[in-house]
Amino acid sequence: MDYHLALSLALPETIIAVSSLLILVFGAFRGDKGMVSISALCGVALIAAAFAAAFAQPGTAFSGAFVLDGVAQFAKVAIYIAALFIIVLGQGYFDRLGARRFEFPILILLATLGMSMMVSAGDLISLYVGLELQSLALYVLAAFRRDDAKSSEAGLKYFVLGALSSGLLLYGASLIYGFAGSMNFHAIALSASTNLNVGLIFGLVFLICGLAFKVSAAPFHMWTPDVYEGAPTPVVAFFAGAPKFAAMVLFARVLQTGFESQVEQWRQVILVLAVLSFVVGALGGLMQKDIKRLLAYSSISNMGYALLAIAAGAVGIPALLLFFVLYMVDTLGLFTVQMALSRKGEPVTRIDQLAGLAKSNMPLTVVITILALSVLGMPPFGGFWAKYFVFGAAISAGLWWFAAAGLVASVVAAFYYLRIIKLMWFDAPVGEVDKSPAETRWIAYAAAAFSFPGVIIFLIYAYPLAQSAAQGFGH
Repeated sequence: MDYHLALSLALPETIIAVSSLLILVFGAFRGDKGMVSISALCGVALIAAAFAAAFAQPGTAFSGAFVLDGVAQFAKVAIYIAALFIIVLGQGYFDRLGARRFEFPILILLATLGMSMMVSAGDLISLYVGLELQSLALYVLAAFRRDDAKSSEAGLKYFVLGALSSGLLLYGASLIYGFAGSMNFHAIALSASTNLNVGLIFGLVFLICGLAFKVSAAPFHMWTPDVYEGAPTPVVAFFAGAPKFAAMVLFARVLQTGFESQVEQWRQVILVLAVLSFVVGALGGLMQKDIKRLLAYSSISNMGYALLAIAAGAVGIPALLLFFVLYMVDTLGLFTVQMALSRKGEPVTRIDQLAGLAKSNMPLTVVITILALSVLGMPPFGGFWAKYFVFGAAISAGLWWFAAAGLVASVVAAFYYLRIIKLMWFDAPVGEVDKSPAETRWIAYAAAAFSFPGVIIFLIYAYPLAQSAAQGFGH
């Protein structure tokens, strides 16, 4: 093995791993008073890793266990940028609560390292190592406010259910290894194409179930509303975007590399998960009164669209990449707006507390309106283009009925976003809102500007980039 080549391919992960260890030692000496410096160092590490990923030469390393291709590069850069914004938001959020902990940016960095390994996984071992590295950091982040009962409950629920999903995933991986005789995805593909048996199909189903939990696809979504409600808001903003992007890329890589010849078998399972996610996300959100629980059900519904892109096969990979970037911008913006809103020092958590917001804070009302219209898929906002590419890929693959089901789910889900818009613009105000923190205000403005009109500029450059990145994916 050429270790120099291997380490050059894994340079982004090396930067993040070494930086995490060094910054952790620095934090042990400086303590919580050094959180600003630690956050800045973590941000520098993420920027360096993003540049390393963007300009790396594609290839495979470590006997095929690590894959760096266009899809991995695209996903890594997006994930690193998202993590950078979360560190900025977390810095201000915990300062205002008087709960500053230097471990927060380091845990974000470690979770990002796990995601980076996930999108480059080339065998079942690297898949599991990356997934668990990400999950262990996220369990701690969910319960980061250990003096808060809801946060502790969120962390415990996520840990227990996460352990169950890891068990399903490991059992599926062991079945696949036992019947295919290899951990490598390409070797598994060769075995499956020449000697497909019931044991291999059972292993694949268990593996899909374990991964479906990680992306909160129905019916493996049970942890999502409670964890979203209880975990700190910057952590939830992180949960909603980057980890799911990494898990979806991993999902696509496993299916389209290891089981490409069995596409008709696994496509049926993926489409069932997609339709269930549409139904649960759209109908479950109608009954919610808490903002974060509403966004949790919206996230479940959106995972259905991402699964629909995977079910479309190779033609759906560019749609998946574009969908997730646009989705992450919208969700980051919506959670940032929630962090920006408070009344008499108390955070705004319920939907009815948004009543009359236009009369007390017009700029944030406009931001929420843009982001809400984007998430529900109203043209010409970013969310419309995200769903446009997914539906286009599904129709190209002959999945007309499932694209129609997704469109119906979008119409149903539009109700709860239109209700929020109606509350803000036309209902009587319930009181003045406090002045928003600077970092939340500007990040929310940036997200809204990206969703409209910045999305047009993004698509001009990103669409051909996503198509180029997806060429040869899985081969």
